[in-house]
Amino acid sequence: MAELVKLPAVTRQNAYALVVRIHPCPPNKMKNKGLIQKIDYRTAVDFLLPRHYSGRSPVVSYAFGWYIDDELKAVCTFGKPASASLCRGICGDEYSSRVYELNRVCRVDELDQPLSYFISGCLRALSQENLIVVSYSDTEMEHHGYLYQACNFIYTGATKARTDKYTPGNKHSRHYDNTEQNGLRKVRSSKHRYVFFAMRDKKLKKQAKNKMAYKVQPYPKGENVWYELGDYLQPNIVRGSVANG
Repeated sequence: MAELVKLPAVTRQNAYALVVRIHPCPPNKMKNKGLIQKIDYRTAVDFLLPRHYSGRSPVVSYAFGWYIDDELKAVCTFGKPASASLCRGICGDEYSSRVYELNRVCRVDELDQPLSYFISGCLRALSQENLIVVSYSDTEMEHHGYLYQACNFIYTGATKARTDKYTPGNKHSRHYDNTEQNGLRKVRSSKHRYVFFAMRDKKLKKQAKNKMAYKVQPYPKGENVWYELGDYLQPNIVRGSVANG
């Protein structure tokens, strides 16, 4: 069963979070670290859109909020990737239905608690679903994935840079049709790829890890460049055909 619980305002109006009791564990409460609980789509998106550099609403299958002193301080969302080949590519067809992407994580600017605590709590909650979580760090933003490294994700290398068709409004490639083509392409930068087996079933976890198609590689290192909350990444647009990786 689920219940609607009224929570303090997180934007300009009161929001309602859908607290889902994940049997047999209640929402994960960390000692002196606030409360982690499932939240609904609207609460998540209202928090993310003004802050995350992507400037777009993600596909959300699971959303978690981190409440400290009754205020929403961070949000993490997971969604089913649109690419079937991406899902198959992690551990093959047999496990493709279990692949979900950690597609957004964002915090308020003044939060001084490490986000790795929050992400780890979300992964523990998801482990009851026995999922394979993939996430990416954008090299264009000069990110290396230190959050994922702190949470013991497996690093599997970087994707190749490529291009997508571009339309006005910077729609995602799955949201436009052929009538909107204009000969322009959007450069998609190389991204560091991380994988985490959020599985409570130890036998299933072992089997899935043995099927992983990517080699485990050393964590990338370097100096991260921080962005101001609310600054959006501007698309890099080129004309004509560009080779894809």
